[in-house]
Amino acid sequence: MELNQPAPDFSLPDLSGQTHNLSEKRGRIVILNFWSAECPFAERVDWELVRYLREWGGRVLLLTIAANANENEAQVAVTARQRGLAPVFLGSRTEVPDAFEAQTTPHLFVVDADGILRYRGAFDDVTFRQRKATRSFLKDAVEALSAGRSPDPAETAPYGCTIVRHVP
Repeated sequence: MELNQPAPDFSLPDLSGQTHNLSEKRGRIVILNFWSAECPFAERVDWELVRYLREWGGRVLLLTIAANANENEAQVAVTARQRGLAPVFLGSRTEVPDAFEAQTTPHLFVVDADGILRYRGAFDDVTFRQRKATRSFLKDAVEALSAGRSPDPAETAPYGCTIVRHVP
C-alpha cells in the first residue's frame, strides 16, 4: 500500500451490527486506529485520541478497528465504552489489517478528505527507551492536512502490541 494513493476501501460492521464503508466517510479527515482492548499502548493512546477529537470537532473522524482475533465482541464493547470510543468496528478478520499492512495496536493511518492515504505509523514518539512523548506524529499529521499541507513525516514506525491475526 502506497502513501499518497487512494486508501483501500473496506466494509466492516460496528458493534451494533451496522456495516460501514471507508468510502462513505469522504469529505472529512479519517483516522484509522487498528486497536486492541488488551494492549496497554492502545489504552494510553485512546485517552489522547478522545481529547484530540474534542479539539478537532466534527472535521476529523476516528474509526477504531478491533484488530485482534483473540478478543471477543463483548470484551471489545466493554473496553470501548470505558474509554469513550465510538464507533468501534470489528476488524479481527485479517482482510482489513492486511490491506493496510497494519502491524501493531495501535497502528494509525490518516486518510484525507479525498480518500488519499497521507500518514501511517505511530501515534507519537514513545518507545521502550523513550517513555515520555515529545512529539505527536498523529496530531501533527492531522493538523498539517487541516492546513492544506502534507504531513511531515508521512510515515513513522508503529509502536505497540503485535496484532494477533489467528487464534491457535
